[in-house]
Amino acid sequence: MKNVSSSLLGVLLLAGVLTVSGCKDKASSSAQAPATVNAVKVIKTDLPWDIEYPAQVAGSLQVNIRAQVGGILESRLFNEGEYVKEGTQLFQIDDKEYKAALAKAKGALAQAQAQERSTRREYNRMKTLRADNAVSQKNYDDALSAYEAAQADVQVAEAEVRNAEINLGYTKVTAPISGITGREAQSVGSLISPSGETGLLTTMVQIDPLWVNFSMPGRQFEKLASGYVSGQIVLGDEESAKAIDPKVYREVEPGKAPIYVEVVMNNGKIYPEKGKIVFFDSSENTQTSSLSMKAQFANPKNSRLLMPGQFVRVRLVGATYKDAVLIPSSAVLNTPNGMMVYVIDDNNAVVARPVQGELQDNMYIITEGLKGGETVVSGGLIKLKPGMQVKATMKDFSLSKELGAKEETQALSQDGRSNATLEEKIAAAEAPDAQSVEKAASEQKSQDKPAAEQPAQTPAGK
Repeated sequence: MKNVSSSLLGVLLLAGVLTVSGCKDKASSSAQAPATVNAVKVIKTDLPWDIEYPAQVAGSLQVNIRAQVGGILESRLFNEGEYVKEGTQLFQIDDKEYKAALAKAKGALAQAQAQERSTRREYNRMKTLRADNAVSQKNYDDALSAYEAAQADVQVAEAEVRNAEINLGYTKVTAPISGITGREAQSVGSLISPSGETGLLTTMVQIDPLWVNFSMPGRQFEKLASGYVSGQIVLGDEESAKAIDPKVYREVEPGKAPIYVEVVMNNGKIYPEKGKIVFFDSSENTQTSSLSMKAQFANPKNSRLLMPGQFVRVRLVGATYKDAVLIPSSAVLNTPNGMMVYVIDDNNAVVARPVQGELQDNMYIITEGLKGGETVVSGGLIKLKPGMQVKATMKDFSLSKELGAKEETQALSQDGRSNATLEEKIAAAEAPDAQSVEKAASEQKSQDKPAAEQPAQTPAGK
């Protein structure tokens, strides 16, 4: 009996040892299983400088239309907000007083001319008599002085006539430029004065061409300039690149310049006309660390796709990174020591590598730390540690795919709605009558009341 018990105890101990050993082997096998991660290949290709900047549209000319003579404003001859051509009459000021002033000036001129003719005849007689010594030198000099004074009086009277004609002309206020008119500042019937606040009648803005003002960060401008010098960034073809000099650049046709500008409107569409940079500041703004720039856009049909004061985005077109090393933004881990990526080596182990680069859209342009063709982890970087074994699931990453996704996003922005659609809906809208409003309010109140009176449900388990 004792031998049987000993044998049974030995069997049980052996089974326990085997069970524990099996669990340890299973745990060890589980710990060594490689983690599955998404990965991409680092690509090396030419990349357009496709960075957008916030901008604001402005008219190339904006003028205040002021009265140059005082009087009663008789009429307004334009519709507020409409496009008018240069020379179109906008306002009419009461001109009766100025017509009378002109008639008075013409009468004074006629008197001066009559006096001038009289003194001229007298002078001619004195000149003949003086030649025969029939009159004294004093009589001759007096006749000459009277004639010269009469000539001066005629000049003064002629100037008064011209002044009266100008003032009469100012009673017709005309457009000094072709552009869009603003609101009337003074209503018809008002007494206006050219020297006071009542002298402002309206404003006008010229929309052909248009100016678009924006700022480029100083760091990016420096990178563009240094990259061009080093050859990392090219500006169109070699012949066009010579036109980067501002004096020459103003003569280059937009679209053929080494760098031109596109406007991305609020609905995501591209403004049909291409712009050219006509100004950039000579110094960096110390408060914003940026350089002010201005681009000029033609608007030959005077359309209102872009309006002064409107906020848009601009994109520089024409600069290209040569042999840019690109990875998706999800492959970069920002740490206190800088940017880092996990590179998968030939043994399927991850290696932490510091990198330097610049974000553009959803990609990083790596300037140091990577080369084309390497494999990097593109997601879940926080869970990884250097040296870990991983199983890579390769994802598609290409320049054409990234740019296509960006264009699709822009096309869908603003739900495709435009100003024209909004104007059509406003024009078709009708104001509800009082009865329909009261009925809708009553129905809403009756629907909300039961929900308000319904007791709150107690969560399960409370």
